[in-house]
Amino acid sequence: MRAGLILGEALSGLRRNASMVISIVLVTFVSLTFVGAAMLMQAQIGTMRDFWTGRAQVQVSMCVDGAREATCVDGAATDQQIQSVRDRLDGAGLKPLIAKVRFENPEQAYKNALELLGADYKDILSPSQFGASFYVNLVDPQNSAVITEAFAGNKGVQTVQDQMQLLQPLFSALTIATYIAVGIAVLMLIAAVLLISTTIRLSAYARRKELRIMRLVGASNRFIQTPFILEGVFAALIGSILAGGAVWAAVQFGVRGYLQKRVDFITTWVGMGEVAYVIPVLVGIGVVLSAVSAGFAIRRWLRA
Repeated sequence: MRAGLILGEALSGLRRNASMVISIVLVTFVSLTFVGAAMLMQAQIGTMRDFWTGRAQVQVSMCVDGAREATCVDGAATDQQIQSVRDRLDGAGLKPLIAKVRFENPEQAYKNALELLGADYKDILSPSQFGASFYVNLVDPQNSAVITEAFAGNKGVQTVQDQMQLLQPLFSALTIATYIAVGIAVLMLIAAVLLISTTIRLSAYARRKELRIMRLVGASNRFIQTPFILEGVFAALIGSILAGGAVWAAVQFGVRGYLQKRVDFITTWVGMGEVAYVIPVLVGIGVVLSAVSAGFAIRRWLRA
């Protein structure tokens, strides 16, 4: 009976302040959607980084005729220079750091280029335009600087390229986007907390006569406060569920239905596993924040 009375009071308060409740729902929905987007973007960055870290290579490119680098003034790399690089990769100093080495001669590089660009380039390109290359997979990709220092500037070596460095601008852009989403989410959550507090105080003021009567008949502060807290929690819960639905829709239709089919160079995307983790977090954030802000607001009002 006591629980039913408290629940009835909460529902009555929601009906009386329908416009403010709608405002809480919308603000909570928008703010938690940004929170969910930030969480998914961070998960996407981690997924991509893990995928590419295990596959990224350090490419040691040997000189070709006409290269302008100071190490290539004598023209294309000689067999002796190529063998020198191979011996050093197999040496005791670097071998413990290396998981796998793949060598590609100019003819293989030429064939791979034609497969990538198409047969129309057969008469434009020639094997002499391509140099030999070593593709080095490391046991720990964080040691890529060791390979760079070992071969950069050596005679016959045109460039030493860490492929992870090519992806770093993409990771940086996604990280900045995550920070922006987090910043907007924080501002919107602050707005939601303030709106919930204001709504609860207005609701309490509108029912001030009822509250005085309840106090006179000996109702406890907890009994008086609980319906107001439930008002905020119910409204925030609706907004949280809507935010969870928006996150699910973004992954289902935006990522899996659109991006996955059009962005070929990214092969690992966030999926429903990440969504199943994010949605409960959003609901938990919405319920906790609303309960804390509503409880604080009604306690201050009762003390006033």
